[in-house]
Amino acid sequence: MDKKPLSPKNDFVFKRLFGERARLNLLRSFLQSVLDLPKEEYHQLAIIDPFLQREHINDKLGVLDVKILTTGGKTIDVEIQVNFQADMWERILYYTARMTAEQMRSGLPYEAIKKAISIGVLDWPLTGKESAAYHHRFRLFDERTGYRFPDLFEINTLELPKLPGQPDGTDLFNWLKFFTAKTEEDFTMAAETSPEIAQAVDVIMELSADEQTRLIAEAREKYRRDEVARQKWARQEGRREGREEGRQEGGQEKLLIVAMNMLRLQLAPELISETTGLSMEEIQALAEKLQP
Repeated sequence: MDKKPLSPKNDFVFKRLFGERARLNLLRSFLQSVLDLPKEEYHQLAIIDPFLQREHINDKLGVLDVKILTTGGKTIDVEIQVNFQADMWERILYYTARMTAEQMRSGLPYEAIKKAISIGVLDWPLTGKESAAYHHRFRLFDERTGYRFPDLFEINTLELPKLPGQPDGTDLFNWLKFFTAKTEEDFTMAAETSPEIAQAVDVIMELSADEQTRLIAEAREKYRRDEVARQKWARQEGRREGREEGRQEGGQEKLLIVAMNMLRLQLAPELISETTGLSMEEIQALAEKLQP
């Protein structure tokens, strides 16, 4: 192949790999490497919303949900996120809680609620230096007694930058090395670890050779990078203005102006707070003022 292979971390490519019924075996293999569900739960996987595939640049950026129903009725949400998100903990909590709440729309009794599971594949260290592990599985329990809440809620985070340099003997390590592959040589090495990953590599090569797919994937990647650059500029500009205006009388008012401008750019409230030093309550009040 003359051109560089497409990345599995690209949200459009990720959807083509795991969000199509024809490749449920790839999805099954990946889920089994992450979760500890009984094997029978994977016998009849169903992609709940097959119409999530989006092909336009202005679609939801950097987040791709693949929503799955297991044999026993458990709901799984898989998300890949390349850009840093200051609200990632809240975001993944919301997704998991939403999957629980959605089950009640059909009027079922509470005891009919099935387990909701979220998997976040993240291209940055979500847990920072506090943990060296690349896979965390969060469940509810009483930290004082150790008693576990009924097994109805689970969040898994996979931090790609924390993968060790050497294989650890797990299928999950092999899948995540596939996600981080960049060159043909990387993909060739990944393909040697399992038949399913070898098939996933074949799909990557097919998609990379398809001109329309490459144009869509590259357009989405360019938009993502432009968004990162825009947010970086906004942070730097906001900090510069904040430092300059903070030295002057009325600097707080100028910080409010900077925050208002960032809100008009539709930047995340967490980013605005980090840049200006304003509280989330102050930013929320400003946002309400901007509403028509």
